[in-house]
Amino acid sequence: MSEPQTRRTFRILSLDGGGAKGFYSLGALKEIEALAGCRLSEKFDLIYGTSTGSIIAALLALGHSVDEIEALYRKHVVTVMKQWLPSKRTAALEKLATDVFQQKKFGAFETNVGIVGTRWAEERPMIFKTSVEQAFLGKASFEPGHGCTIADAVVGSCSAYPFFKKKFVVTGRGERVEVRDGGFVANNPALYAIVDATQALGVAKENIRLITIGVGEYPPPKVPAWSIRKWLSKLPTVVFLQKTMEISSQSMEQLRKVTFPDVATLRIHARYTQPDMATDMLEVNLKKLSLLWQRGRDSARDNEIELKKFLF
Repeated sequence: MSEPQTRRTFRILSLDGGGAKGFYSLGALKEIEALAGCRLSEKFDLIYGTSTGSIIAALLALGHSVDEIEALYRKHVVTVMKQWLPSKRTAALEKLATDVFQQKKFGAFETNVGIVGTRWAEERPMIFKTSVEQAFLGKASFEPGHGCTIADAVVGSCSAYPFFKKKFVVTGRGERVEVRDGGFVANNPALYAIVDATQALGVAKENIRLITIGVGEYPPPKVPAWSIRKWLSKLPTVVFLQKTMEISSQSMEQLRKVTFPDVATLRIHARYTQPDMATDMLEVNLKKLSLLWQRGRDSARDNEIELKKFLF
């Protein structure tokens, strides 16, 4: 008989959104996986992710190693982000999601998952969950992932308009729902994950060990005046979107500290001011992305003693 959740350590992994800056998260996860000595789907009871964090969360929960996910990111992130038309960028993301996740649904996950999206027309969160035990209401009609494929849920969570086109998913009941980037409601999904654990799954707060990983904070990039990226980065809607995501991450972190100060939490999210670290969520320079990955590893190593306490 398995040990009751109220008595054993319950580990949560939460991954922020941030586009290409997810390389920082992968660097941190590389060190965490090495410390754990196993696939992270075996170590964490619940994995939450928003936007780029949802891609990583889904792949981890399917049993992929961090090295496998990093290889996918190195191969495909530039292909997706270098498209300057939202329609082409969306098509590249859709193709990647279909190639990677195929038609798999939430029953394929090896641990519980939460993928955060925004139900746009209703102005509320839409969280794709694995288990009926994670449901607060509507348990009788619960469908894992709302009946959607993993690919559709992930693309919805990543659909940061106007970078990407609007995403519509069809639920198991045949409802057509407009889903946009989860960063509009919780770019840092750690608070949602804690509520899942304590309120839905019934885990005692003192038994939770939460590791929450951001994407780092960086100076804005300097790009040539003739660059399409320069033009794009100056659009008011684009500037507003990036600022909104950053504010969302910080506000959710502050709210978590106030509402759950007694939940053991380790936040990995460093701030950089050096000019050579200038970047944003649309980064396509692999050398710069490799630098973010290295900084993520450094950040995890700086917290190695605490990480060991959380993992064992």
